[in-house]
Amino acid sequence: MQLYKLFLEHPIICTDSRVCPAGSIFFALKGENFNANAFALSALEKGCAYAVVDEAEFAIDERFILVDNVLESLQRLATFHRRQLGTPVIGITGTNGKTTTKELIAAVLKEKYNILYTQGNLNNHIGVPLTLLQLKPEHQIAIIEMGANHPGEIRQLCDIARPNFGIITNVGKAHLEGFGSFEGVKSTKAELYDHILKNGNLIFINKDNNHLVEMATKTGFAIEAENVCGFGFNPEYQIYGEITGCSPFLEMECTAKPKSTFNVTTKLIGAYNAENVMAAVAIGNYFKLQNDEIKRGLENYTPQNNRSQLTVTENNKLVVDAYNANPTSMNAAIMNFAQMEVEKKTLILGDMLELGDQSAAEHQNVVDLLQQKGFTNVFLVGQQFKNTNQSFQTFGNVDELIAYFAEHPVKENYILIKGSRGIKLEKVLTTL
Repeated sequence: MQLYKLFLEHPIICTDSRVCPAGSIFFALKGENFNANAFALSALEKGCAYAVVDEAEFAIDERFILVDNVLESLQRLATFHRRQLGTPVIGITGTNGKTTTKELIAAVLKEKYNILYTQGNLNNHIGVPLTLLQLKPEHQIAIIEMGANHPGEIRQLCDIARPNFGIITNVGKAHLEGFGSFEGVKSTKAELYDHILKNGNLIFINKDNNHLVEMATKTGFAIEAENVCGFGFNPEYQIYGEITGCSPFLEMECTAKPKSTFNVTTKLIGAYNAENVMAAVAIGNYFKLQNDEIKRGLENYTPQNNRSQLTVTENNKLVVDAYNANPTSMNAAIMNFAQMEVEKKTLILGDMLELGDQSAAEHQNVVDLLQQKGFTNVFLVGQQFKNTNQSFQTFGNVDELIAYFAEHPVKENYILIKGSRGIKLEKVLTTL
């Protein structure tokens, strides 16, 4: 394969013509509003050694590699490279918590292994191959996050990454516009189970999650079989945990039989993160880490990017979970906040996007839960929340909320901040 030979000589991939490391290979990807073929020459002039294009008019000399489809060439190159190295790959997907779980697994496995793992949220049909192409012979394990908002996408990513191991964090109501229904979410996520059953070694599964157990069983796994590593919160399990504290940081007692029990104090906010912690415990245990290594990895992890973070300002303590939101994660965040033993609580919630024709009902469910839990200091941002039947303060966008707080500052409160990324609730942080 000519392209692979060039890649071995120039192992840095570039897809942005504004950032062109010397000696890299530029892949001229296309999008709805751009055609990077037109920037291939510029990428070469800025330092790239070669440019992969799929329109003949741009291939003007030997530095250009003409292919039928640049994206497919990138994906095939990544798969070929992954196969050449044979590195064990853990594939991870799920509706909620997949990025946090990925980060926790990485934090644990780094205690013993040289690992590669998805950076940020590069978890789609472009991000997955770009991550795989960073694999080096010295990497002992790779952790590849896989996201999807349409049926068939997890199957495609599995075909690219060829994971040996798989874990689905959970399934919930998200991207319903693309999946069509909750059953559509489940069948798409289960494509990871299907790949592992046919091509891999083993799945890790939260045995307390009935949806995951149903999906695995329907795919063909026997939950007590050797190719299933189960965990959860039942002392009868080989690997189980118990929440011992959550005000505000999650504390747990974890057991990985036949080894001893150990206590963990995380830097995570929210009891809903307990299953993410246990996933990392199970995977660390499977890959033969000692309990003290697992504990150290978990306790060293600090959440970032507005995911389950506690931010202390001059005026308030902020529980920031503003990276994304859907009905499942919103419900979990509200329930957890209700259980926190702190005074003076305020909630700032933004619309949940991409819910299709179920959006109105799901937003009404959220405000009903808020009223049921007796919350009074609630600020709702977005048109969907404005259309609900409730008596809370609502704002059309985050800028309106910022203007309100400038006139009516909030002080000495614990504040939950959660909404879909498109609502941009992170902009309000500077006013709190």
